[in-house]
Amino acid sequence: FGSRHLRSSPATHPSTHYQPSLSLLPFPFNMGKFLKAGRVVVLLQGRHAGRKAVISKVFDDGSKARPYGHALVAGVDRHFKKVTKSMSVKKVTKKLRMKCFVKYVNYNHIMPTRYTIPSEMQPATLVTEQQMSSADGRSEARRYVQKLFQEKCKDLPADKSGRPSKDVAFLRKKLRF
Repeated sequence: FGSRHLRSSPATHPSTHYQPSLSLLPFPFNMGKFLKAGRVVVLLQGRHAGRKAVISKVFDDGSKARPYGHALVAGVDRHFKKVTKSMSVKKVTKKLRMKCFVKYVNYNHIMPTRYTIPSEMQPATLVTEQQMSSADGRSEARRYVQKLFQEKCKDLPADKSGRPSKDVAFLRKKLRF
């Protein structure tokens, strides 16, 4: 092969490639917001990586303390364990306990899923900013979330068609990866 094969031809030169202009897009071009309160997400980084959580509040423009897009989430740290028929009532209640967490998470560290929890669970009121400002408030919020999630996940709420909600069932199960 000679050096003529290494030269770029006019057809493959980068300046001749077609690049669509932004003027062809409808203006103003706004992306739809899909990270809203109630969306079930998977955390990707940190001590809760691989855990499922529910967005309680979104901060698209950031805040003074966190100048980046982030969300306040409430999630499940430890899921239900397997229950068999031969177990005693005491053992079953122990196995059907969840451990929950509440925290602020950067948008880069969450992966949204197609699931959203039912509106009767009121995702916006799961955790508030005032609770997150103190340690007592955080533990109070965690206990409330734990109680609510345990109650809803034991007997799944019905969806519009009357069947058990797949969204809460997804939140109930541990993510296998």
